[in-house]
Amino acid sequence: MSTETVDTGSDPAIEVTPDAAAEALSLLEGEDLDTEEAGLRLFVQQGGCAGLSYGMRFDTEPEEDDLIVEHHGLRVFVDPASRNYIGGSKLDYEHGLQAAGFEVENPNVVSECGCGESFRT
Repeated sequence: MSTETVDTGSDPAIEVTPDAAAEALSLLEGEDLDTEEAGLRLFVQQGGCAGLSYGMRFDTEPEEDDLIVEHHGLRVFVDPASRNYIGGSKLDYEHGLQAAGFEVENPNVVSECGCGESFRT
């Protein structure tokens, strides 16, 4: 198995803020998933008016070629194709009066659609 695990925030693939990790871990526990094995899968998919969009879901275990990054007790799984688009990104969780949710700050983005739901690198 060629899965790569990174135990600290030093990997350029992705950083996770404490707020994002805490929210994801809370949701994982609410799904009754083992936070030691399960994790948040962050991926890039075709879609949206700018061409690409982010996706997130919980997985019970990583796939064979996934990068596994651990931040603040949260395991994040990133497949090789998605890693090419999100290298150097930061996953955060925003708390606001208008809206709350996960946000990806991606230094590779050259343009976003007007609604902010899709991007182009």
